[in-house]
Amino acid sequence: MKAHTEYLWFETDRAEEFVRITDEVADMVKRSGIEDGFVLVSAMHITAAVYVNDWEGGLIEDIHEWLDGLAPKANYRHHRTGEDNGEAHLKNLIMHHQVTVPITDGHLDLGPWQQIFYAEFDGQRRKRVILKALGI
Repeated sequence: MKAHTEYLWFETDRAEEFVRITDEVADMVKRSGIEDGFVLVSAMHITAAVYVNDWEGGLIEDIHEWLDGLAPKANYRHHRTGEDNGEAHLKNLIMHHQVTVPITDGHLDLGPWQQIFYAEFDGQRRKRVILKALGI
């Protein structure tokens, strides 16, 4: 079995931003030389997420509004620590921090509309995502 690890770095322009990273993950899979296995894509920060869904502008806006409804800006207990990003932590819990995508014949094995996204909920500072491919 082989393993290959790379990192993607982000510093978003806005506090909340959704970034399509499918091509970057696919390029890493090619560099890995793995033909059959999996790639783990994981945000290494508790105020960001990684998810798989459709790359359609209206849907991305819907996801953003849905998350704001579930975890709006509010006076969270977490803010008593001096932080002001309680909603970003909750949005991470809703969206989760990682996905595992199959690799088949040396390529990401995604469905016809599936894309991989990095979701930032407390941005404008440097953060990273780990990509770890395992297989043969």
